[in-house]
Amino acid sequence: MANAVEENGFKAILIEEEKGFQGVTHLILPGVGHFGAAMEEITRRKWKPLLLEYVSTGRPLLGTCLGMQLLMETSQEGGEHEGLGLIPGRVRRLEPSGGLRIPHIGWNSVHFQQAHPVLEGIPNDRDFYFAHSFGVGIENEGMVIGTAEYGGAIAAVIGQKNIIGCQFHPEKSQVHGLRLMENFCRWNGQC
Repeated sequence: MANAVEENGFKAILIEEEKGFQGVTHLILPGVGHFGAAMEEITRRKWKPLLLEYVSTGRPLLGTCLGMQLLMETSQEGGEHEGLGLIPGRVRRLEPSGGLRIPHIGWNSVHFQQAHPVLEGIPNDRDFYFAHSFGVGIENEGMVIGTAEYGGAIAAVIGQKNIIGCQFHPEKSQVHGLRLMENFCRWNGQC
């Protein structure tokens, strides 16, 4: 993720301790792994209140893959786990029809249902790289910015106010993923 940020001419800083949140203008919650383990680490480091405070200032937050899922209220991955609660909804195991395999791995087209500054200049229905077994169920469908088809519609891009999440990996999604990262780094958090 840091390479994608720096490829676009911005400086990436890995936050490893509480004071690392000071002065941050844009925050990315990347994601590969298990929801419960990720929230356990966020709790151990006492970062949940720092993340909530960061969001309350209106500065932009991007969650990718597991990072997007962490934005939700709860997850059923490996039992019941509480998330950050920034977006109303729940993380559930994918159950695609038509004999499709889990995990959903590979390139898939994303259909933008509404405009967003982070998607500016990216043509609709372009492919992005996915690798996940769980997806988000959003309570407010107006927060779903883009969808992908995988045996049914899945939320591929979600957002509200200064928060945006993508289920795919922009850092692995070539030219359109790099454009999304550049747009995020230039975004002021307003829609």
